[in-house]
Amino acid sequence: MKRVVVISGAGISAESGLKTFRGADGLWRGYRPEEVACPEAWRRNPGLVLDFYNERRRAVREAVPNAAHRALVELERGYDVRIVTQNVDDLHERAGSLSVLHLHGEIRKARSTQDPALVTHLGDHDIHLGDRCALGSQLRPHIVWFGEMVPAMEEAAALVKEADFLIVVGTSLVVYPAASLVFEARKDARRIVVNPEIPEAVAGAGFKAVAKPATVGVPEVVAGLLAETTA
Repeated sequence: MKRVVVISGAGISAESGLKTFRGADGLWRGYRPEEVACPEAWRRNPGLVLDFYNERRRAVREAVPNAAHRALVELERGYDVRIVTQNVDDLHERAGSLSVLHLHGEIRKARSTQDPALVTHLGDHDIHLGDRCALGSQLRPHIVWFGEMVPAMEEAAALVKEADFLIVVGTSLVVYPAASLVFEARKDARRIVVNPEIPEAVAGAGFKAVAKPATVGVPEVVAGLLAETTA
């Protein structure tokens, strides 16, 4: 079975009503990244950091997967599909995707400040000051902050190198190191980008460009690929 690797970004979640960070009404509006999304911010004002991510977590809990998420699940009928997402929500999983690798963490999980490997699923709960892990240390969001390493990069690069098809959806490819992943694909891999504005990083770089929103473009791409398996 041929392998499809999907690199997804904020654009696919935005169509489920989740704000992007950098849009005109995005999550950074009213905040600076250094106030809520870096280790220094956590040391300086953990309460503010927790409030910021608690608010975002509530929005994720209320959001539902959209047509693009569901189409990628359908693609598993004919392909080995692996999703590498820059998003911290769980919409891919809730849609039913079987293999999802989160580059930047998961908003509905918490981790120990003493042992990063000690991760807890929050369910419908938030994180508050005084909430502690089994080792007795304060819980923090299971998020990769600015200035922190992206531990899943090596695994993600290995997945992309094995892809027969690479689909890039809903990302402007300006956030590194994640943006570098598209260049890990084999020369013979088919490349498709779905985004209303085609990222400069892949324009003219052998990608088939589908300049449409994810909820329109992804189902179209999926239908085409599934048709190839029955031709």
